[in-house]
Amino acid sequence: MITYEYPLNERVRTLLRLEDLYTRVHHFLLGDDPADHHAGLTGMFEILEVASRADLKSDLLQELDRQRTFLDALRNNPAISEDKLNYVLGEIDSAFTNLRALSGKTGQGLRENEWLMSIKQRAGIPGGTSEFDLPSYHYWLAREPDERRANLMEWMKPLDPVNAALSIVLRVLRESGRTVSLVAYQGVFQQTPADKPAQMLRLTLARNTPCVPEISANKYALNIRFLLPEGVQKSRVYDRDVAFDLAFCNL
Repeated sequence: MITYEYPLNERVRTLLRLEDLYTRVHHFLLGDDPADHHAGLTGMFEILEVASRADLKSDLLQELDRQRTFLDALRNNPAISEDKLNYVLGEIDSAFTNLRALSGKTGQGLRENEWLMSIKQRAGIPGGTSEFDLPSYHYWLAREPDERRANLMEWMKPLDPVNAALSIVLRVLRESGRTVSLVAYQGVFQQTPADKPAQMLRLTLARNTPCVPEISANKYALNIRFLLPEGVQKSRVYDRDVAFDLAFCNL
């Protein structure tokens, strides 16, 4: 199966973008090649840009606190595992404390590192990090992989609390959805949304289904068209019935 997630507000869209960037950076951190660590560093710069949104930290803190209050009210419920509840609450408490401890703009210490910012500036130019443009960066890339990795992990530390917080929020969001099985007749599906607007849709298809969903949603209607992925050619609707699962997710 393959799942497509579609955010229905700007806050969830930002969290999904950040999650993708953190996943990419952590993937490249595991590599040893200079190209891996270059990709990891440029991914870190992208995180800095997205995470600098003024209300991101307060949004995450507010949601963590709301989830903590909700879960704490479940204590002494015989249907709830006390050990699991304590573990989840411990996760939330840790993420909340570490995120709140961040002072100033997210990653402010990195922004004050002139060497990193010189690389960030050049990275925005196609081919701008060539060795003749940034010889000191070329020197760093030639160092031992473990040394580069240690540097990258140190630079990522101020950004880690955001990752821990958004991971919890997105996990709660995903687990909130109730999945229903539906059919798009001749590749088209339309539905009037529920009374409470969703914050994210999760659409799951069989991996061998030869089409991709195009989703548009507003307060009046949800429209899904399944299109043939035809590369550079203009996509057209897959004119067969498509079975899919859909979940409406809300915090």
